[in-house]
Amino acid sequence: MPVDANAEIEITGFAWVPDFARGFVRDLRPRWACEEAGIGYRERLINFETAKGEAYRREQPFGQVPAYRDNEVQMFESGAMVLRIAERSETLMPRDTAGRARILTWVTAALNSVEPFVFDLVAIDTFNKDAEWGRLRRPQVIESLRGRLSSLSDWLGEKDYLEGDFSAADIIMATVLREVSDEALMEEFPTLTAYRDRCIARPAFQRAMDAQLSSFSAEPVMA
Repeated sequence: MPVDANAEIEITGFAWVPDFARGFVRDLRPRWACEEAGIGYRERLINFETAKGEAYRREQPFGQVPAYRDNEVQMFESGAMVLRIAERSETLMPRDTAGRARILTWVTAALNSVEPFVFDLVAIDTFNKDAEWGRLRRPQVIESLRGRLSSLSDWLGEKDYLEGDFSAADIIMATVLREVSDEALMEEFPTLTAYRDRCIARPAFQRAMDAQLSSFSAEPVMA
């Protein structure tokens, strides 16, 4: 679904970010969920000063994007938004209790059992690669992340997706795996590399990515 100024769902995003962050800002997740579910959404673009302001902090306590609203709720945290959208779509979440519970579990696992280990590596490779402490700590961070990726690869095995058909869980897990900043580490797990690439090859992902990238201005937006 294209971005629709009249849609019920509103998702905030930044009007500008540095080049290294483009395509990785978290509003990509609910955008992708909407595209998979065939649900229109509108975007509200903000700048960094707006994000720091008191009014926006009432929507997003940490001054980040995205924030979300529809006709019933206001939310923050991209994983929660994807689950909210998934509740409207059997494409993203089964309707049986057991199936729904598995999707909830895997979304939580992606955010709590995998992503923090990915962030540890990203923090070094993106922001502290020349710092002595970063060089000293990186081997330990790699080893910890390798353990998590190994466990995930073992679970996935020969399956295309985490729980049968593509679901909200795959949106979150694939976006986490995209953030691994050491491609050589990912290549140690061809099952996961193929899984990540399979997910982001979906047309809905590309539409979401195109929408996010087209929303960024060339220069920082000050007001």
